[in-house]
Amino acid sequence: MVSEPTLHSAGGSHNGVLVWQWPTPMSTLSSASVGGGLNQASWLLNIGVVPDYARTDLENHANQVAIEFALDGVGQALFTAADVARYKQASCDGVLAHATVGVAKPTWAADPSGGYTPWPPETSDPSTDQITQSPHFPGTINLVVQLPIGLEVAAAVNAVITMTEAKTQALYDRGIPGTGTASDAVVLVWPTGVATERFAGTRSKWGARIAQAAHEAVRRGIGDRP
Repeated sequence: MVSEPTLHSAGGSHNGVLVWQWPTPMSTLSSASVGGGLNQASWLLNIGVVPDYARTDLENHANQVAIEFALDGVGQALFTAADVARYKQASCDGVLAHATVGVAKPTWAADPSGGYTPWPPETSDPSTDQITQSPHFPGTINLVVQLPIGLEVAAAVNAVITMTEAKTQALYDRGIPGTGTASDAVVLVWPTGVATERFAGTRSKWGARIAQAAHEAVRRGIGDRP
């Protein structure tokens, strides 16, 4: 059972929110800041925040937003400085992916310098020798993938790997110098109490569908940046 998110405009504690709700708790594996890990969820929030967001009481912030929208039960929350209103979706044979995409500071996963490459890149004016800073486009790629079938735990881990590889391929396809950003998050959602699949790698039936949907959602998100 998959759910379309509802977009809510900016409020007192957020810069817009995407809200997913399910009639029964769903199984999840995620790196969500609130409620992540191997868990269950009746709802999911992708909360828009300011670029210099510095709150550390993330659970309290998520609870504030959940109360605002009268959400019951257990849920999870993601945070992003990217514009949640620009979210993109893609589907492939029952798999549904949603992505909010910001790539201001793409990073390479294995980079001893611990730095990043500004994106879009800085430009120079030969006539003045001046460097023009890239416009600021807030970062973070939050990727949510929903499945209509169940997964064994090992397959769920494999599916998260598949999602991440597909995201990185989308960045490569767009010429962005990095494997992601340092604050990226993923959420994988599947129904409970149904037959489970054992495999979700890129060449398995469901893994291939996950990869196609995730890649296209992120690719569209990159292409939609202002």
